[in-house]
Amino acid sequence: MTPEAQDIYIDNWREAAACLDTTGVDFFPEPSDLAAISRAKAVCAGCPVADDCLTWAIETNQDDGVWGGHTPAERRAIRRRWLEEIRRAS
Repeated sequence: MTPEAQDIYIDNWREAAACLDTTGVDFFPEPSDLAAISRAKAVCAGCPVADDCLTWAIETNQDDGVWGGHTPAERRAIRRRWLEEIRRAS
């Protein structure tokens, strides 16, 4: 994907994200703030582009925040499995 196409793709899914118009929810809570994490995940659960968001966060190795309904620790586990699948396939 060209950089220009990637920019368009990112802009398109972000424009449809449920979090775009959400106020009062912290999508970058402290890891110990389970209530805030739950609130962010609840928004993601109803998001039409949560899968795109999660894919982007994993592909770009986002270290902070709730992306696609997953915490950094959850994304690291998903990324490890994804990379293992790639290694096995090659």
